[in-house]
Amino acid sequence: MSEPGPESIPTSADPRSRRPVKRRAVSPRSEHANQVDSLFRDPNKALKLPDASKPKTASSLPAPPEIVANVQGSSAGAGSGEFHVYKASRRREYERLRLMQDEVHREKAEDEWQKKREETKRKDEEKTEKNRKRRDKRKAAKKNNAGKTGGLMG
Repeated sequence: MSEPGPESIPTSADPRSRRPVKRRAVSPRSEHANQVDSLFRDPNKALKLPDASKPKTASSLPAPPEIVANVQGSSAGAGSGEFHVYKASRRREYERLRLMQDEVHREKAEDEWQKKREETKRKDEEKTEKNRKRRDKRKAAKKNNAGKTGGLMG
């Protein structure tokens, strides 16, 4: 037999073995556990958080090419490799158009919201002014009544 050693240790994990350690597939749970352990190892170390991703806009995408050489559709004499090129360019163009449309919708919604906000503000100010006039009128009437009754009794 070979050298005495614990039977429960696999040969690759035995420190006396020259065989490389088998690398197992890492599960998401164990990967996350390793990340947390590494964070707790040095609590004084500053955390580096990734920047917030910016939403895509039509201006952030590259502009479409000025001149398209060898324009072909999805078929019509295109080779098998040309189909994927066509699909990719079509996908990029549809994405660009969708982003432009979203921008227009967003601007339109923002304008409508601003108009609605201004209208609400104007109505509130009108109502406040109306109530203020009514209050002032009541105060003036109260003051006149108090002055008349105060003068007769006093």
